[in-house]
Amino acid sequence: MKKKRVSVFLSTLLVASALLGACSSNTSSPDTGSQGGKENQGSQGSQEQVVLSMHSWRVEDGDGYKKIIKEFEQTNPGVKIEFKAFKSTEYNTILNTALQGDSGPDIMQLRPYQAGMSLADSGYLEPLDSVPGINNFAPDVLKAATAKDGKVYGVPLSLNSTQIYYNKKIFADQGIQEPKTWDELLQTAKALKDKGITPFAFGAKEAWLLSLSHGVIAPATYGGNDFVDKVQKGEANFLSPEFKKSIEQMKELAPYFPDNFVGLDQNDTRALFATEKAAMYIHGSFDLDPMRKLNPNLDVDFFTLHGQDGNPLITTWVDGSWGVNAKSTHKEAALKFMEFMATQKFGEMFANEFKRISAVPGVKVDDPLVNKMAELTEKNATPYLILVYFGEGNPTTKAELENSLQGMYLNKMTPDQVAETIQKSAEGWYAPFKK
Repeated sequence: MKKKRVSVFLSTLLVASALLGACSSNTSSPDTGSQGGKENQGSQGSQEQVVLSMHSWRVEDGDGYKKIIKEFEQTNPGVKIEFKAFKSTEYNTILNTALQGDSGPDIMQLRPYQAGMSLADSGYLEPLDSVPGINNFAPDVLKAATAKDGKVYGVPLSLNSTQIYYNKKIFADQGIQEPKTWDELLQTAKALKDKGITPFAFGAKEAWLLSLSHGVIAPATYGGNDFVDKVQKGEANFLSPEFKKSIEQMKELAPYFPDNFVGLDQNDTRALFATEKAAMYIHGSFDLDPMRKLNPNLDVDFFTLHGQDGNPLITTWVDGSWGVNAKSTHKEAALKFMEFMATQKFGEMFANEFKRISAVPGVKVDDPLVNKMAELTEKNATPYLILVYFGEGNPTTKAELENSLQGMYLNKMTPDQVAETIQKSAEGWYAPFKK
């Protein structure tokens, strides 16, 4: 990926404790069944076993990680890892609550960029600069797991892209070609709707899905990397006509969404597309494997809109990393797992198990569609602007975009008001926008 290319303490401690189990500093006997950093003593003369807790927001990845963890445990017999995943929209609150209560897992999945590195800024994460293999990652990839102090706090996991998936059979049956421009996309959506086919599997219940979708629609409209460069220099902002137009386009798509789309979440929309009840689906590369698991016979492909130069633009970013709890009582074992995650072996297992692009350099995957994403990422990537550069503020500017888009779809805000809201948010902290 090119260097330039490349998201609360609200719940009570009681709720977080119930969900997270025992903290990483607890110890117990083998028959207690408690989780998180316990030590088990086997029969006399046997090796002491360390049990590490490992938490994620990817519920759908549980079975895959069991296989990967088993590989690690076979070569590290003194360590056992217990993987547990939580609902994505609840994970941040659960994790933050536990960490603020001096608890939390030994190993935790971190959101990319400032959303995850805020935990490092607060002192909750162990620096990983000395982990063998960490320096093999590209500098722009490590940037997603680097905190304000310049230290690396996460082992990067994958290189994500976001695009428009489509059902090849539906398109072929209707004589529809992949659209390349915004006007062609609207024509495609109208043609499908006129045939009684739901054009897009789309939901607005989970706000993060809206910024993700905007990340697909916007770059071809505002000018891709040229616009991103101008934003970083303060020469363009969210009130620029080309950016405001991208918000208007999000509104233009609304007639082609399912009925009651404001109440649909990721599981609902994934199911709509996987069961072939909708022709298109705006989503990330990370959802390819889950949708195929719902329907192994799904004939799916993807397209992205073309930029002003006539080439397809694909929005990319580094998706998450794995970090170590600074208060874990088993740091040595946890760091050993970090070392494993920086290896080609892990990268290959991750890529082929989850059908995603590994952040480990030089890893290939045995899936043509994933390789197509990787090739496009190498040639025509543009960064996920709102995630990579606007993860600060309280609430963050990214969150302001998401909440405002929800408001727009509820007919409580206009596209202009959405742009004004996020511009005001960014002006409060983003140096190039400060007056």
